[in-house]
Amino acid sequence: MTNQVTVYSTNTCPYCTMLKNFLDQNGIAYTDVNVQKDPVAASRLVQATGQMGVPQTNINGEWVLGFDPQRVQSLLKQ
Repeated sequence: MTNQVTVYSTNTCPYCTMLKNFLDQNGIAYTDVNVQKDPVAASRLVQATGQMGVPQTNINGEWVLGFDPQRVQSLLKQ
């Protein structure tokens, strides 16, 4: 099954880097949206989650706030 994974991040966020490294190391494909460079995406993110912090990850329609590898793994379809 294919997972739909989108990471919302910024250039200066160390937890964003940790999350993307985790996904890369586990062979998980994802789309990276840099909200620092895309204010429209940043606005949509706040509307969707009510949160301004990053990283935020949407996995198959479910949101993960912050760097939470266990939650990410639990939401991925095997």
